[in-house]
Amino acid sequence: MNLVRLSWRMLLREWRAGELYALALALVVAVGGVTAVSFFTDRVSQALGGEASQLLGADLVLVADHEIAPLFSQEARRRGLKLVRTRTFPSMIISASGNQLAEVKAVEGGYPLRGALRLQTAQGESAASGIPAPGTVWLDKRLREQLRLAPGNRVEVGASQLAVAAELSFEPDSGGGMFSIAPRLMMNLSDLPATQLVQPGSRITYRLMLAGEARAIAAYRTWAASRLGRGEKLEGVSDARPEIRSALERGGKFLGLAALTSVILAAVAIVLSVRRFLERHLDGCAVMRCIGAMQAQVFRLYLYQFLWLGLMASLAGCLLGYGAQWVLAHQLEHLVANGLPAPSLLPVAQGVLTGMATLLGFALPFLQRLQRVPAIWVLRRELGMPQRFNLLSFALGVVTLAGLLLWQAGEVKLGLYVLVGLVAVAALSLLLAYGLIRLLAPWRSGMRSAWRYGLANVVRRRHTSAGQVVALGFGLTALLLLTLVRGDLLHSWQTTLPHDAPNRFIINIQPQQLPALREFFAGRGMASPELFPMVRGRLVAINGRQTTAADYPDDRAKRLMEREFNLSSAERMQGDNQLFAGNWWRAGDPDAAQLSVEEGIAKTLGLKLGDKLSYQVAGQNFTARITSLRKVDWDSFRVNFFVIAPPALLERYPASYITAFYLPPGQEMLLNDMVKAFPNLTVIDVAALMGHVRAMMDRVAAAVEFVFLFTLAAGLMALYAAIAATREERMYEAAVMRTLGASRRQLALSQLTEFALIGLLAGGVAAMAASGLGFFLATRVFHLPYQFNPWLWLVALVAGGVGVTLAGWLGTRGVLRQPPLLTLRQLG
Repeated sequence: MNLVRLSWRMLLREWRAGELYALALALVVAVGGVTAVSFFTDRVSQALGGEASQLLGADLVLVADHEIAPLFSQEARRRGLKLVRTRTFPSMIISASGNQLAEVKAVEGGYPLRGALRLQTAQGESAASGIPAPGTVWLDKRLREQLRLAPGNRVEVGASQLAVAAELSFEPDSGGGMFSIAPRLMMNLSDLPATQLVQPGSRITYRLMLAGEARAIAAYRTWAASRLGRGEKLEGVSDARPEIRSALERGGKFLGLAALTSVILAAVAIVLSVRRFLERHLDGCAVMRCIGAMQAQVFRLYLYQFLWLGLMASLAGCLLGYGAQWVLAHQLEHLVANGLPAPSLLPVAQGVLTGMATLLGFALPFLQRLQRVPAIWVLRRELGMPQRFNLLSFALGVVTLAGLLLWQAGEVKLGLYVLVGLVAVAALSLLLAYGLIRLLAPWRSGMRSAWRYGLANVVRRRHTSAGQVVALGFGLTALLLLTLVRGDLLHSWQTTLPHDAPNRFIINIQPQQLPALREFFAGRGMASPELFPMVRGRLVAINGRQTTAADYPDDRAKRLMEREFNLSSAERMQGDNQLFAGNWWRAGDPDAAQLSVEEGIAKTLGLKLGDKLSYQVAGQNFTARITSLRKVDWDSFRVNFFVIAPPALLERYPASYITAFYLPPGQEMLLNDMVKAFPNLTVIDVAALMGHVRAMMDRVAAAVEFVFLFTLAAGLMALYAAIAATREERMYEAAVMRTLGASRRQLALSQLTEFALIGLLAGGVAAMAASGLGFFLATRVFHLPYQFNPWLWLVALVAGGVGVTLAGWLGTRGVLRQPPLLTLRQLG
């Protein structure tokens, strides 16, 4: 008979006999968890990209300092993209009550393409239904209050007089360039020619804003990037402010951690279920060998069965994951402003590949063991025992798991950290398990008979017990990561942007104004914020070689080289900065030609310790050496700089000062007093931007909370598989003990003792592993502070001891209710 047909018939027979339920369920749950995470991660990632696009006002923006060529608009329309144009420029706004420099933004119908404008009315804040009508303008709160204007008043913008129609409370793309924000006036683009402000030499920023499907946007960006000219650049979500990029990157890492955990638990559940299934078929293989089956035939027969089982269970898991993510999406609709987009079919391929690769990767060593079962096994099991496989036999499974981890992580660093963590957990679990079992051995003599027998079982079967501790430790570690550690990480992430984070920036502070500004804050009962010097300089050479934007292929590097840097000086490093490499200078160090560079920009520009950078400041050049690299916590919204020098290096160059402070709600009048006292200062309100970043973080956290629910099912399955792996052995021993006169109570106590000890050992191992992994994930991957959680140990020990004891008791209690002879016949 054809082996493929025979394998199908045997698969159906064993399914009817219940032999494959545990393995199939483990595979379905594992693939279901992976695909549910993949489906939902795909949709959430798209939605979060849309949320970030709202902070840009579009999916992609072409920015230029001159009129944008028509071919860019024509190509966008040809590709089916939506587009609007804006013009932004500084101008004096004149009213009957005074004059004020403002940043004018002229927009056309359809703006913004992502997000919404919001207006402040007497009834409260509400979404705008369009843009300012021709002949009218919208003013932000600061500009309206500074000029003491009300709806209906008129202002002069260039040669035009326009009516104030509303107060603008929020515009989505105000977060793209925070330090260029001045008091805002928004007008209709059709009114711009009449102002006569567009003249040769005018400082106007032209923007072409685009929105559409992700593929179309990516294709257009590729097309446009090769056609950009001088003074033109493309800005997307990834080019947003560091705070926005950081929120998105960390959100992606949290979701990636969920997917990684599902893959890990899938491997644990599958390998335990496969081991149990195949070891129950040693007799059948021996019988087939007796009737003439070759080793290759036995191997192929069971391989085909696993191919059938893997394909069907993987597809069933994909359907489960697809249905589960729709339920999840329905629960999360109110958290995502524009709803979740439809999922792609890529997670189906990921799910099938994950299921088949994990199943076959860890099943092949057992299949090789089956094909080596000799015919004499039927008569004498102690003779011709199939050669035991070692860790090298699982090389294929380990390599497969490593590849799946790196694939699911979407980032080599995150995948490697988890992979190394897994190896460390496995090694630590084995060492601790063997060590603790040896420590428990002398305690047997002082215990009651039932308890002594339970402890004796753990010690006698130390290899099996150690294996169970490792398997259960993996499951409990994952569950702890999914619950307590995950909650700690999310809390740490969300608290990186505290409610009292700076929400106002002040720039253009002159050195002679520093004492008066400090007195201003002190006179109003507020602590004076830290003031930072800022020197504008252009990077002109690296290690003596002249450098220009043309030297870099990366768009961000080109933009950095085209503009001036904000250099600052300080004796000591800020608290939200962390030294990455090198050494900070000492106070009074005679060598002032030193620089500290933010490690992100150093990577972008290809800089390293020891490089000499030459800057041009006010027509003069200076050169200094990079002596340290810093990591900057951009989430803090505090003042930070890419490049910092000792004060002695920059003291002879003209500087202005910048600061940031927290202004509590209801104290906005302080800003009006400040502007009156210091007319040259520019106060930047980033409260709205911070609110959107905080809302984005909250939504990501909520998404992660839901995503981890699916991986809990895989974790519970791994725990079940670990307990079920030795179920028959325990039932057989219990039947023998009952035959020899042991009572049900003695057997129950001995089994409970054994399960409790194994559970406590696994709980201790899991607590130690989860603490270590949590520390490394927080400090190395998410760059968050880690706080030790003592509850983690208590929960781990209770969950291990009680959970494993209860699960083991439920799985083996049936043997105590039936005659021992029946159990021996069933397992014989």
